[in-house]
Amino acid sequence: MVANARPATDERAWLVRALLVLQSPRPVFAALRDDSDEVAKARSEPILALVWLAGIACVLATPVAGRLLDDYEFDGLLIAVWAFLGGGLFGVAVYFAGGGVLQLAARALGTLGSYRRARHVLGFAAAPLALSLVLYWPIRIAIQGSDMFRTGGTDTGHVLADLFYVFVAWTLVLLVLGVRTVHGWTWARATATVGLAAVAGAIVLELGTLLGF
Repeated sequence: MVANARPATDERAWLVRALLVLQSPRPVFAALRDDSDEVAKARSEPILALVWLAGIACVLATPVAGRLLDDYEFDGLLIAVWAFLGGGLFGVAVYFAGGGVLQLAARALGTLGSYRRARHVLGFAAAPLALSLVLYWPIRIAIQGSDMFRTGGTDTGHVLADLFYVFVAWTLVLLVLGVRTVHGWTWARATATVGLAAVAGAIVLELGTLLGF
């Protein structure tokens, strides 16, 4: 019974940390230094939840979302299904690919840490994007309604749309802090790691666009 109770307790602790990272991120990222299989498994579900929600939030901000209702086959229910499945899978894909890019950048600057830990840092850093799904997007959808998903809808200005980038910036700050805390690096070294990963990721995306992917 004790052996079964401990993993459950550990999983609940990581669920709490998934929320705590928004308020007190340093202890959360410090806990990621333990990369043992048991601990990594305990935090896998909270990370999946954060990544899935963050992915939904991100696809809602894409130009594709802004023209979904141009297709008469789409309605509100289908948009919700598209956002949940497409966004969640997008979040998971970015989690694995972005974690790899982050790991390569960290390796270039001297880390001996694992790819798994790099992914987990990225996963917890995505918490602000996950938060935007319950804090920002409901408000924006309530204000813009279906116009948000239709080309040529009522223009409410760019201020509301640009507010999403506050959550993006918050995520980047947490990612730098996470890299710094996990590795015990300076701010400059951690920022260089995230910057190098961001540039590499942007190059890959641009190449994909040019090649038609």
